[in-house]
Amino acid sequence: MNADTKIKFVAIDKTLFFPTLKKRVEQYFTENHKSRYANKRMALKTTILLASYVLPFVAIMLLAPDFWISMLLWLLMGGAISGIGMSVMHDANHGAFSKNPAVNKWLGFTICLAGAGVSNWKWQHNVLHHTYTNVANLDEDIKDRGVIKLSPHETVKSFHRFQWVYAFFFYGILTLYWVLLKDFIQYVHFIKSGLNRQTKRQNRQMLAGMIVMKLVYFGIFFALPTLAFNIPFSFILAGFLLMHFFAGLMLTVIFQLAHSVEGTQYPLPNPDGIIEKDWAVHQMETTVNFSPRNKWLSWYIGGLNFQIEHHLFPKICHIHYPGIAPIVKKTAKEFGLNYMEHKTFMKAFMSHIAVLKKFGMPRFNEGIV
Repeated sequence: MNADTKIKFVAIDKTLFFPTLKKRVEQYFTENHKSRYANKRMALKTTILLASYVLPFVAIMLLAPDFWISMLLWLLMGGAISGIGMSVMHDANHGAFSKNPAVNKWLGFTICLAGAGVSNWKWQHNVLHHTYTNVANLDEDIKDRGVIKLSPHETVKSFHRFQWVYAFFFYGILTLYWVLLKDFIQYVHFIKSGLNRQTKRQNRQMLAGMIVMKLVYFGIFFALPTLAFNIPFSFILAGFLLMHFFAGLMLTVIFQLAHSVEGTQYPLPNPDGIIEKDWAVHQMETTVNFSPRNKWLSWYIGGLNFQIEHHLFPKICHIHYPGIAPIVKKTAKEFGLNYMEHKTFMKAFMSHIAVLKKFGMPRFNEGIV
């Protein structure tokens, strides 16, 4: 299968679950006189996260702190960029931050602060992941890349039995891989697969823009501090790698805890390209919430601990997920659907470890969850 494959969700048994849920969620916003988009608290949060990314870098250049202090500042930047990605960029590129498309567009470009391109992210995340959640060869988030096996439908190699240990190193280099290679690999792949339907001229412009963005990105991080502020290149390189490792680790772990955990399903289409499920039911069966009462965690990760609500309503700003979660849970129960949830972060984390172990065992080569 590839991105151009016509996969459809066709429910054998029709259900009114999603129409009923949509009506109730709409009623929630109407009755409470709330907008679906960001509010003043979200604007403050955006300012805090952006400042936490920019100001430490300014301090590194202007104050030239000693090595270990600078490493702490780089670590703070790594935490900030993952927070920006999960809280600001994510909502904006879903069209959920503001009702003004221009605001969403420009805040969506905050992905460039991590050195990544916005168009590829939208195709990977908004189209493939959100449409074909946990469907092997279509959902890029569980795609087999050889080293880590996140689907029961991929061939197990002998080294996969240790993936529950080494996976976190590869999680940590995710954003660095994205900056250096992933954008260009996806650029070619999405054109060949048919997902990217832009004209040749548009793609040339996209590629040129991506190259310029990355050159500016590396120029700011390496040329500016070393040439203009005489900071040792080794200090900058060490900090840059630390920032990206921390950001990649945070981002990847958070996203894995929603789909690559015990209890989620990994359906495959039948020979006619049909998944015999209602799309909303499919989302319920492939997604798990975690740590719903941890307000600090929810603030930092942009409500991604409420992944069920996000997958069902991606165009609603994440600050509203705690409010609509009880509605989703109640409606799911009425329709006999399992609302999966881990009460704490640690329970979700250990569940992910269990899945890494399970999928890495040779005997699980042909298993289906």
